[in-house]
Amino acid sequence: MPEPVKDREAMIASMTPELRPGRFVFCALNDLPLSNAMRDGAICLFREAEGVSILLPVDLAEAEGLPVEMPMCQITLQVFSSLAGVGLTAGVSAALGTANIPCNMIAAALHDHVFVPEDRATEALAVLLRLSASA
Repeated sequence: MPEPVKDREAMIASMTPELRPGRFVFCALNDLPLSNAMRDGAICLFREAEGVSILLPVDLAEAEGLPVEMPMCQITLQVFSSLAGVGLTAGVSAALGTANIPCNMIAAALHDHVFVPEDRATEALAVLLRLSASA
């Protein structure tokens, strides 16, 4: 495994954004127990004070009877970013914000992932490719 990248400019220059297949939805569950299907199919699950936020494939959310209000696509930043790195999330969200594209960022142990509305995914990818090329 390569060394994690920590420098802001280096992270942005080498982020190599990639649009991943699939459509996803963020759902909030208050007192609902998590079914095995939801737990096993979840991309991400986060316990908040008010309940559980869960990121699911759209088809699974629909099968579980959950609302699908804003289908999103995933763009994975291929750079192996350090958890101690500063500025990647800010740079990405600022570039997308300037283009008026909403985004939800998830930082995992090895990569950062950007979730954008499905109808803006191609445009968001283009914005991030330009950002990377300009760094």
